[in-house]
Amino acid sequence: MPSQQELKKTALLAVQKNAAALFHEVETRGFIQPGISEKELNQKIYDLAFELFGIKKYWHKRIVRAGKNTLCPYRENPPNLVIATDDIIFFDFGPVFEEWEADFGRTYVLGNDAAKLKIMCDIEAAWYEGKVFFDSNPNITGAELYSYVRLLAEKYGWEFGQDIAGHLIGNFPHEKIQGEEIINYIHSENKERMRSPDNQGNSRDWILEIHFVDRKKEIGGFFEQLLT
Repeated sequence: MPSQQELKKTALLAVQKNAAALFHEVETRGFIQPGISEKELNQKIYDLAFELFGIKKYWHKRIVRAGKNTLCPYRENPPNLVIATDDIIFFDFGPVFEEWEADFGRTYVLGNDAAKLKIMCDIEAAWYEGKVFFDSNPNITGAELYSYVRLLAEKYGWEFGQDIAGHLIGNFPHEKIQGEEIINYIHSENKERMRSPDNQGNSRDWILEIHFVDRKKEIGGFFEQLLT
């Protein structure tokens, strides 16, 4: 008989697989193209998610950002831009599948701009380096992982783009269940061990998000998925 934690991990991996399938279908159908606005593309992805999975619920705002808007961290709400030729775009979506939350982010590049292609590759490589660091440190704190990913940004020649590098994930709505305290984020002030149980004694599952930016070039890249 699977444990509650095993069932939870199975569910979180399943909803992440669905989110990945959604983004793959967006690419396959050629939705990402010059001339469409961020808002229009966001709506097309929303409609496609309903077509494929019957979902309309998202636990956080749906993000499609292009061009200089890719510099903006999650909490900002920049003006709607139209995707340009040779542009860089990222998605950050938090769909809810049968009351389980996903949180998935990917970056796409139109054209062959070397810097844009590099940042797209670097954020994915850095994410996996962050996971190796997490997996190899059983007592790691949120602050330690945040410091490490900031160093990864420097290593790859970028700036880290926001004040968190991830957060808890789980049943919808996890924010109401867990609260908004720093201990629920991969943040410089979170001194709690990430593998410590929650207040109910349950294990906690995390999302790791990598956001690198170059403010001079006005580009950013974002890669996010389930860490634990």
